[in-house]
Amino acid sequence: MQYLALTTIIWAFSFGIIGSTLKGLDLLQVADTRLWLAFLVFLPWQKFAPTSALEKVQLIILGAVQFGLMYTCYLSAFNYIPSHLVALFSIMTPIYVVIINNLKHRQWSAWPLLAALLSVAGAAVIKTQSLGADNLWRGFLLMQIANLAFALGQVWYRDWKLARPHLKDVNLFAYLYLGAAIMTSIATLLISERSPIPLEANLNQWLAMVYLGIVASGLGFFFWNKGATKTSVAMLATFNNAVVPLAMFASLFIFGEANNSTPEQLTRLAVGAALIASALAIAKYKQAN
Repeated sequence: MQYLALTTIIWAFSFGIIGSTLKGLDLLQVADTRLWLAFLVFLPWQKFAPTSALEKVQLIILGAVQFGLMYTCYLSAFNYIPSHLVALFSIMTPIYVVIINNLKHRQWSAWPLLAALLSVAGAAVIKTQSLGADNLWRGFLLMQIANLAFALGQVWYRDWKLARPHLKDVNLFAYLYLGAAIMTSIATLLISERSPIPLEANLNQWLAMVYLGIVASGLGFFFWNKGATKTSVAMLATFNNAVVPLAMFASLFIFGEANNSTPEQLTRLAVGAALIASALAIAKYKQAN
């Protein structure tokens, strides 16, 4: 559990850093840079012999989904919504973790779907004139794709690794980051039509990307997936949302996004957040009972 808790603290400030320091950069380039840095950090620990060719391919595809697809959608959402809403809309991840795990083990309940619908209602309440309906829903939908990709990867890696206890996490992660970086490189070239590396970034932006790549992405995802193999699915799902209130607080009051919001918008945010939090509470309660 300590791995999940440490990662939660690290990630709480990532939303605000992206929304403030990295403004003006193409965020797909940022995602690609972060993942290639993470790959380079873990490459010295990579061991090639203990895994078969099929297992190597599985890990590369897993990384492309959990980190590559997730980052492509997650960072694209910043083009439509502010960072505190990106943080809030990530609250659906634990519900998806439960749904995917239940489907995998052929268990089913209607309550997670009810919780998902309630979260959509919360997003509707948050809608503000300054954002516009189109921007809000594009950001919301991008975040749900990101949430699904990250949830699928967590359940997938947890089961994959538990079936191979003789392998060490640190000797596997370069494969995951390689798949993720290839995915974001392709997305950057096709969607942004730019080079994968943002050469126009200034010094502060490069320092932010180095921190995000090595610490928030590299160490963060490693600690998270390692922690996922050492806890229950219920605990993993719950920890997925521990970062949300911390990230929203940091974005609003440390990185100053509250200064650009009217009292009505903050009220809508509070009501919408309460609805989305109640969606999580329903899913968590029904899982425990």
